[in-house]
Amino acid sequence: MLDIAEELNRWVEQGRDFAVATVVAVGGSAPRQPGAALAVDAGGTAVGSVSGGCVEGAVYELCRQALADGETVLERFGYSDEDAFAVGLTCGGVIDVLVTPVRAADRVRAVLAPALAAAARGEAAAVARIVSGPRELVGRALVVRADGSRDGGFGGHPELDRTVAAEAGAFLDAGRTGVLEVGEQGSRCGQPLTLLVESSVPPPRMIVFGAIDFASALVRVGRFLGHRVTVCDAREVFATRARFPEADEVVVAWPHEYLERTSVDARTVLCVLTHDAKFDVPLLKLALRLPVAYVGAMGSRRTHLDRLERLREVGVSELELARLRSPIGLDLGARTPEETALSIAAEIVAERRGGSGLPLTGAHTPIHHDGGSGPAGRIGSVA
Repeated sequence: MLDIAEELNRWVEQGRDFAVATVVAVGGSAPRQPGAALAVDAGGTAVGSVSGGCVEGAVYELCRQALADGETVLERFGYSDEDAFAVGLTCGGVIDVLVTPVRAADRVRAVLAPALAAAARGEAAAVARIVSGPRELVGRALVVRADGSRDGGFGGHPELDRTVAAEAGAFLDAGRTGVLEVGEQGSRCGQPLTLLVESSVPPPRMIVFGAIDFASALVRVGRFLGHRVTVCDAREVFATRARFPEADEVVVAWPHEYLERTSVDARTVLCVLTHDAKFDVPLLKLALRLPVAYVGAMGSRRTHLDRLERLREVGVSELELARLRSPIGLDLGARTPEETALSIAAEIVAERRGGSGLPLTGAHTPIHHDGGSGPAGRIGSVA
């Protein structure tokens, strides 16, 4: 749901009634992951997607029905062996979809509205909604912010709100969306509950060091992938807004000095395109010791071997060197800046999702690497 927060927040501000269908669990080769959403307003306007097209029509009608009767429903869609053209996922997957009315008079609207507003502004917030359990609790929501404050609640055992708020805060810290299982009383006591926790966090950072022509193409690809992109170079003549109009930020500074003072996290990717030892060595010495998602460096294989020796000389360990992706990118046979940017982006995605980087044709590996193990898609529980 938070993936379409900007549009939904606009609907709330305009006073529109709507229903939102959210993927809460997946199994097999499902096209969308938990958190993906389709919303329909009272006028029939639709935004978002839950399946990339397979079951959109049926889910649209469920949203219309929820608007009419005010009922929250959980529906499962999967492949039909008898009729591949029936409503179902012809890719062979299974998805569970929670359909919730969000009308002006609905209790959940007051809870979801501030979360949608925060997500639309790019602020951190997590929404926990009960997917399965006692009928009177299904669809109820609790919102947790980065500072620990919260809105809403489930109206059940008081310990339930506290437990879910703590767990949702952990999901938010990790920038994760997934499924949580707790007991009705906040532990394993009482009837089991399944909740979907959606996290909205600011875009991950991509920092591109080296204001070269390849960097310009990488900026565009990085923005396409949803990163907030910074270009950094010590050479003022090259690091200009005119050369990188699509970058969120252009910084003139020695790369390692900028990296020392800027904020990074476990989702940050660092792309070193300078292939100049006086920039690379102090920068990579620092970068390989930071808790970031990806560190890649451009250069020929000869440059790479020379770079490794220089890094060893300044005390970088073999374990730290093993984190370095160099030469940067996957082997696509890339030649142009755009092709090279694509190969770098492909490696970043493979690193994040656990992909092999091999062709899918003829392979026997999963297409999607970060889904749940079955239709429930469970990734957490509370003892």
